[in-house]
Amino acid sequence: MNAPLVTLSPASAPELFTDAKAAVARLEALYAEATGYLIEHFNTVLAEGRAPARYRAFYPEVRITVASHVKADSRLSFGHVSTPGTYVATITRPDLFHNYLVQQIGLLMKNHQVAVSIGPSATPIPVHFAVAAQPGVMVPQEGVLDFSLRDVFDVPDLATMNDDIVNGTAGPNPDGSGHLAPFTAQRVDYSLARLSHYTATAAEHFQNHVLFTNYQFYVDEFEKIGREMLADPASGYTSFVAPGNVEITASDAPIPPLAKLPQMPTYHLKRPDGAGITLVNIGVGPSNAKTATDHIAVLRPHAWLMVGHCAGLRNSQSLGDFVLAHAYLREDHVLDDDLPVWVPIPALAEIQIALQEAVAEVTRLEGYELKRIMRTGTVATIANRNWELRDQSGPVHRLSLSRAVALDMESATIAANGFRFRVPYGTLLCVSDKPLHGELKLPGMATEFYRTQVANHLRIGIRAMEKLRAMPLERIHSRKLRSFEETAFL
Repeated sequence: MNAPLVTLSPASAPELFTDAKAAVARLEALYAEATGYLIEHFNTVLAEGRAPARYRAFYPEVRITVASHVKADSRLSFGHVSTPGTYVATITRPDLFHNYLVQQIGLLMKNHQVAVSIGPSATPIPVHFAVAAQPGVMVPQEGVLDFSLRDVFDVPDLATMNDDIVNGTAGPNPDGSGHLAPFTAQRVDYSLARLSHYTATAAEHFQNHVLFTNYQFYVDEFEKIGREMLADPASGYTSFVAPGNVEITASDAPIPPLAKLPQMPTYHLKRPDGAGITLVNIGVGPSNAKTATDHIAVLRPHAWLMVGHCAGLRNSQSLGDFVLAHAYLREDHVLDDDLPVWVPIPALAEIQIALQEAVAEVTRLEGYELKRIMRTGTVATIANRNWELRDQSGPVHRLSLSRAVALDMESATIAANGFRFRVPYGTLLCVSDKPLHGELKLPGMATEFYRTQVANHLRIGIRAMEKLRAMPLERIHSRKLRSFEETAFL
């Protein structure tokens, strides 16, 4: 027989707020109260080896009711709801998302001239997520304890841990309310845990501008640039973080290597309020690209860019040339169930301009001269790294029909997931081989021009991110990524 249910004190009644900072402070208090309750009883249960009761706590929620059809400021693609009704979002880690929540809740209050309600939701907090941020605390595997953990605490629930909202397939909440945010609290918690596992860095270190790469050289170059930035007080960068959550603030500080690197080593060049740059070495393949972006998306970054290697498909290209993607041929298929291939993935003008200007600034080339080293065109992404070993007639014909100028295994996946998650995206690749023209990726084939261009490549990505950082939020988060019915929160 199950033990009797024990819940939090009913003293936490919903409260109305007209000040965004006060509303977020209340979210933080409710979350701390709920997780503190679970952690306390979890530690007691582990220490005593028995469970005298069942323990449950709930995520806090933001709830807003809009009664008027009066349209909000139409210049913004976010920060308002489209029709009257009640809208709600469950919230986790309000400390981590403090600035984001103040911003989004503040826009709701301003655009609709109504108060927001802050209180406990009806969604239980899984004990795994409550203790995730506690150093040294591990949730035992099923069978280790003399009782089943799920008889005592709530565990992750797929019913509230999916992408139905961002995929546009979620219906109303059980109480008839609409969705205020693109992710539920459980979905966010799941990704926060996965990020720590895959990257060996805490979610707190991730910055609002994310670079993805598929080549270790860029990691070495990123650390070099990071140290240069820390040595320059005018750069605005305050620290550099490596896997293992090793954080340095001095340019000459040592970074001890991890005994074993994670699957996707991640590095962070930090600025105040998360305005710096994160670099993720996702390795090779569309599955890795999807996995990384699936989880980083919950942090609501302002942009992500792919800066990696590719195969050049035109004889006019040289090793070390750049490719700025303006279209994508998706032959990776990892997102087909969530985003069918007939959905176009458009180039975003703000990203394209920032990347092109960054290439010109770093290489000191302009106009017609710039065209000598950079081609704009379609990038094809495939799942088979050794496609050249099969009958080439089919793939090569499709590549020719698409007018593709480059081939890789990650870019279209990253762009498509950016489109799906409403995260501005872009791609700048560096040609490392030309398989259709006999220049394979073999030792000793790198020219001096190629080595110079690879060194420049990451600096171009960083410069592009600095340009995007200077843009108003409403400009980069435009309607290009918004569907008919959108959540108010970015």
